[in-house]
Amino acid sequence: MKQKLINKNSYVKVCENCANGRLSADKDRVLCVRCGIMRLDSTCRDYKYDPLKRRPKRPKKIEKFSEDEFRL
Repeated sequence: MKQKLINKNSYVKVCENCANGRLSADKDRVLCVRCGIMRLDSTCRDYKYDPLKRRPKRPKKIEKFSEDEFRL
């Protein structure tokens, strides 16, 4: 069985990721087609997830190791 690319539990419902809204010019609010002006962290019952609007978390920096740590 195929695994889905995006699990419903892997993201948080926020207007910032909704297909019905878009960011305002000052990037402080979301302009929603259904509900009007909304905060970034709010949500409504017309929420529809858009995976292309999600901003992934930055990967952690890799620590630098010395050669002594890999010697047997």
